[in-house]
Amino acid sequence: MSRVIMLLRRPVWVTIGCVLLAVAGGALLWLPIRTQSALDDWKTELRVRGVPAQAVIYDRVTKRGGTSTTMYLRYEMAGRTYEREVGCFEVCRSAGDEVLIWVNPGDPNDFVTDFDALSGHRGRTQGVVGAAGFVILVVAVPLLLSRIPFRKWFPPREQPRRSGFPSRGGGFTGRSKHKRVGRR
Repeated sequence: MSRVIMLLRRPVWVTIGCVLLAVAGGALLWLPIRTQSALDDWKTELRVRGVPAQAVIYDRVTKRGGTSTTMYLRYEMAGRTYEREVGCFEVCRSAGDEVLIWVNPGDPNDFVTDFDALSGHRGRTQGVVGAAGFVILVVAVPLLLSRIPFRKWFPPREQPRRSGFPSRGGGFTGRSKHKRVGRR
């Protein structure tokens, strides 16, 4: 067991681990961006292929000390009444307001509103994953940069050697642009 730990502590494995950590952080950060793009495409498709309907906001609830507000919509499709929730991100309407929606004919619980909100709370999990990816990148990139042997590739410049002889004026060797006036 100790032999395995010693092998894993070698500089090559540590560097590979830093690279994998940076790649994982980048992938987790990319996931919400890709998901948001897919959700935007789905909104457009629902507006084109969805069935228009009129919904009424019957309730609006604020949770967790005012940090999260949800609107509850009621609408009819094919003789049935449906109730779904929509998160208040950019637009939050009052109870009693009417909203135009486009419903997915294959799934009546899936719709997009006239203010571009999809049914449910889509994207919350992806947002948390993206935040985790950002934190991982903030840790991984400096670790990865610390593994690069900059001193080996760019050796320090050699400093000019100073002689051991004192200068005139009693040993003062300060570098000043002004001449030192001797005291008498």
